[in-house]
Parts: sequence; structure tokens; C-alpha cells
Amino acid sequence: MKRKSIPILLLTGYLGAGKTTLLNHILKNQDGYKVAIIVNDIGEINVDQKLIDKNAQIQKEDTDVVGLTNGCICCTLKLDLLQQLSALASSNKFDYIIIEASGICEPIPIAQTITAANETLYSRGLPELFHLDNIICVADAARLSNEFNCGKHLLEPVEDEDSLDSLLMQQLEFCNTVILNKAETVNEDEKNEIKAVIHKLCKDAGIIETSFGQVNLEELLNTHNFDYEKAQNNIGWLHEIEEHEHHHDHEHEGEALEYGISTFVWQTRKPLDLKKFTNLLNNYPNVIRTKGYVWFDNQPDSAYLFEQAGKLTSLQEDSLWIASAPKQDQIDLLKANPQLAKNWDEEYGDRINQLVFIGKNMDEEQIKRQFNDCLA
Repeated sequence: MKRKSIPILLLTGYLGAGKTTLLNHILKNQDGYKVAIIVNDIGEINVDQKLIDKNAQIQKEDTDVVGLTNGCICCTLKLDLLQQLSALASSNKFDYIIIEASGICEPIPIAQTITAANETLYSRGLPELFHLDNIICVADAARLSNEFNCGKHLLEPVEDEDSLDSLLMQQLEFCNTVILNKAETVNEDEKNEIKAVIHKLCKDAGIIETSFGQVNLEELLNTHNFDYEKAQNNIGWLHEIEEHEHHHDHEHEGEALEYGISTFVWQTRKPLDLKKFTNLLNNYPNVIRTKGYVWFDNQPDSAYLFEQAGKLTSLQEDSLWIASAPKQDQIDLLKANPQLAKNWDEEYGDRINQLVFIGKNMDEEQIKRQFNDCLA
């Protein structure tokens, strides 16, 4: 008998958003599913696993809980994750696997790990053991209401909060479904505004309102929602750049217009001056999200990934521009990639500053002037 590929639900979300509450709700309402659960906690003691184990006892024969501790499955525990997934899938005891990622996990590396494992099996002519079925981000409605009002809560002196704001955006940007938990804590206007921003961050994400993680399982399990390529194209800032490059109309409609939520792209070929750019970061425009690539006149070979969420900004060297490669390599790459050749600039090559802004009632022209003033 041919072994079936086991579907996987990846459960991500901010610290305290309600992932474990949702998972325990699933355990109590399995509707015949034989579920294996992998719980990731960055500390030595897996607190979430202990909380889940208590509920798993009620149907232990249909449930297995595996704890992965002292690391994060999006980075240091990738191999451990694959080993556990392989073992659970090969046991023939389960028909579904749920991964509860730690609150600081980035979803993209986990999806890449699982997708790459399947591609490796395919290249060897072997059947896949497991596949991603759905990625869910559990979000706290009240927290999002504060966050999407351009980071009002960040004005309060709360330690260690800033480092998590970009992570929240990444979790919302790369998911199929947002569980808007604690929905009763915000009013209808706040709720609709939250939804408008979520659809700017992840344009096709489904949004399910819940209280205490109460949701029908058919909306979560065996959804066939996840497709890696589609998920990449669904990320709001990448979608906006794609739309910008193809000169599509950027008239936003419906809920976004009603709540003043908009996006725009700032783009220029000329390099930035690092000192001027750093000064701008100290007095950054009041926006929800910025992300994209920039380059500087003193380091013309390097492409930098810049992102902002709330008051947190991050600038990291990402890769080298093709224009910095030897001439023959440039010719070969341009020949192999017609789109790259089409966007090639005689003076700057593929070097470009390209940033997407997402915010509420933004002064687009003023923000563009601020960034233009940072040019070398």
C-alpha cells in the first residue's frame, strides 16, 4: 500500500497571542484526526509542551506531543525538525502533523526547510513523506490595533518589545490564514482597520475572528492552502514592487480606502549617503511598515535589505549587485535573464533603491522628499 504524504499545519504567532490556546482547542475537537504535535520552545523547559500534554492525555492514543527545546526551528533546530517530521510520518500512526513554532520563529525559513526536503526526495525519485498544508499566524487583535496605529504602544517604556515588532510583520506577511484572536477586545472599526492592513501585508490571507481560539477545524486542517511560490508572491511588499515595475494602477479600494491605509514605492537609481540615511532613521516617518533594498555610494558592490516596523529599523547586507561581477559573468546572467536585462541601467547596472511603504494617512510626497534628501 502506497504511503500518503502527511499534511502539516505550521502555527506561528506573536508571544502571548494564543497559539497554545488554539492548539488545545484543536486537541479537544479532533473530529477523528490522529494528530502529532511538535512544540518548539527556545528555553530549556518547554512550557507550551507541558500545557499541551495535559490536554493530550484525554486522547493519548490518537496524539503524540514532541518537544524541541533550546533553540529555534527556523535556524538552529532545522535538522532536528526534519528528523522528527520524518519519524512521525514514517510511523504510519498519524494523519496530520501540527507544528507550534516558538513566538520568535520566522515562518519563511521553516517553509523553505520543508519544501527543500521534498525537492530533494523528488530529485532522487522518492515519494514525499510530508508537505505543508497551511500556515497560520495567530494574532492578538488589541495588539494589532496598537501596532497598526503606527506603533503607539512603542512610545511606552516596555523593555525588549522593539525587537519583536519586525517579527510580527514577517509572521503576518507569510501565512495563508490569520487567526484574529481576542477579537472581542476591539470595536468593529478597529477590527476592520486591522483587516485592511493585514491585506496590505499579505494580500490574499484569510482572516478568521476568534475568542479563546474557538474555530472550526475544517477551516484549519486539510485546507490545501499552501503553495510556496504563491506564498512568496503573496507577500505585500514584494507584490507592491512587482506592481510598480509593471506600472499597474495603484488605486486601492474598499476597506483600505475607508481607513486611509495605503502603500507606495520609492525608487531611484542613485546611491544613498550612509550618514544622511542614518540621520533619517533617528527621525523616521510615521508609517507601519517599510521594506526593500538600498545601496550606498561608499559600498557600491553591496545590496542592503532595509526594513522598519513601528520604531524598529534594520539594515543588513544581503547580497552583491550583479553589476559588481566580472564583465563576462554580467553578460551571461543578462542573457539568461531577460527581465534583468530589461531593467539594466547603463550607468548603475542592477543597482537600485526600491522601498515599499505601508501606512495610514501617509504624506507620500513628504516621505519621498525625506528619502531623496538622503541621496549621495
